[in-house]
Amino acid sequence: MSALPGAPNLARAGAVLQLDGQPLAALAQAFGTPLFVYSQAAMLAAVGAYQRALQGRRHLVCYAMKANSSLAVLQTFARAGCGFDIVSGGELARVLAAGGDPARVVFSGVGKRPAEMRQAMQAGVRCFNVESTAELDTLNAVALAMDRRAPVSLRVNPDVDAGTHPYISTGLKGNKFGIAHAQAVAAYRHAASLPGLQVVGIDCHIGSQITQVAPYLDALDRLLDLVEQVEAAGIPIHHVDVGGGLGITYSDESPPAADVLVAQLLQRLDARGHGHRELLFEPGRSLVGNAGVLLTEVLVLKPGADDGSGGKNFCIVDAAMNDMVRPAMYEAWMQIEACVLRDAVPATWDVVGPVCESGDWLGRERVLAVQPGDMLAILSAGAYGMTMSSNYNTRPRAAEVMLVDGQARLIRQREAVASLFAGELLLDAPEPGA
Repeated sequence: MSALPGAPNLARAGAVLQLDGQPLAALAQAFGTPLFVYSQAAMLAAVGAYQRALQGRRHLVCYAMKANSSLAVLQTFARAGCGFDIVSGGELARVLAAGGDPARVVFSGVGKRPAEMRQAMQAGVRCFNVESTAELDTLNAVALAMDRRAPVSLRVNPDVDAGTHPYISTGLKGNKFGIAHAQAVAAYRHAASLPGLQVVGIDCHIGSQITQVAPYLDALDRLLDLVEQVEAAGIPIHHVDVGGGLGITYSDESPPAADVLVAQLLQRLDARGHGHRELLFEPGRSLVGNAGVLLTEVLVLKPGADDGSGGKNFCIVDAAMNDMVRPAMYEAWMQIEACVLRDAVPATWDVVGPVCESGDWLGRERVLAVQPGDMLAILSAGAYGMTMSSNYNTRPRAAEVMLVDGQARLIRQREAVASLFAGELLLDAPEPGA
């Protein structure tokens, strides 16, 4: 067996690519393509690394479900004792449908609607991560109208550079997220003055796909500076939420292991006299990213002109940017492997989908030996694949399979085309309820 980098439980047995011992080409044949396949064992191993490192400490690991919100994924983490980091009322509904405990939910996001605030308070979420003073006022009004007090943690923007892609950097003063560090103490004073709110914690999130420990330590130091200032003002802080964003290996990245990151953060907390505080984490990608693959069939090979003109070779597959938008959106590199290696001379291909956009590509200049009908696996596809997928070009979203104890379980049926326009009305159609 030969393992592949950055993909636990994924290895070759001879020419055959397997996940949890299951041949991926066989899964593609059985369930069709495009197809997301996830290893539950890999997910549990990833969250277990956080949980073991936090043993003996008051803590809560809240899975950031925007990475992958499929119900079976949420159920897996709920059964593992996780809480959830949500950013919408729809995500809260998914947590409840999957059996998650609302008392272990933190509600983040810069634009919560009053109706979502009411929904979350009725469900009994643990706290709201508030990102502006205007949101404090709105939440206070909603809570008073319900004759309740809403628990709040202020998300502070620590102005720390996470060293990641600008689209997924969230902790700089130029980002839309959080309350500016310089305004945080005043915001806490304001929150404490509002009768419908109860201050319970402090929160930050500096970005995604972070591959170094240093930005986390810098952010934690700035958070603890604020904790000391806020408590000096007579406002107790019960928990510190350091967010998520730990990266994974897509190609040659070397992010720290979760237990290494946690150990250094705990050491810094202890050194500054804050070891008694409850610590919250909001990991997303690091729990699911390398647990999944996207399988796709080669439809057409379109060689470029062999005349020195610089024409490209295109390998056209049935997955597209509507299934996996990361390459088109972030120019993200994702490893692509043949599910069964061919004994043939490889060529260099741009792997592209059938969507009518020049940006519809999954991998550029990949060396592959392929023929039409072959199955390819896009690795590290467990995060921000299905959750960011769309129906562009009226394409049904992919099916999803989870490998549980060596068995393939269908966890999402492939969409039917008719369902994509089932809620639409023709101009001469009667109005609903007429």
